[in-house]
Amino acid sequence: MEYKLVVVVRTDLGISKGKMAAQVAHAAVNCSFKAKKSDLSNFKGWYGDGQKKVVVKGSNESSLKKLQRHARDIGLICSLVSDAGLTEVAPGTITCLGIGPAPDSKVDEVTGNLSLF
Repeated sequence: MEYKLVVVVRTDLGISKGKMAAQVAHAAVNCSFKAKKSDLSNFKGWYGDGQKKVVVKGSNESSLKKLQRHARDIGLICSLVSDAGLTEVAPGTITCLGIGPAPDSKVDEVTGNLSLF
């Protein structure tokens, strides 16, 4: 079985590549810590499978929240990242959503139709 962690990044914010990289890293780290604590089997599978991470496009905040609800409904680990607001966006702005790690097929139920960044 193959595993992955997907991060959905808002495209409507126009953030820089550096800001995006930092926000994606927050989501990946948050999800991996959550999985190690509460979903050890999927964490071990993902970690042993090379820690695949995929970044995809999300249109806006409401689309990320909808994806988060879907992911939670099917039992996936999620992390909605909000920015501290020190540089490019207002404090509390939701920038991205991490989903997984989990089997590819399970994550694809939520993110399979989204475009790669």
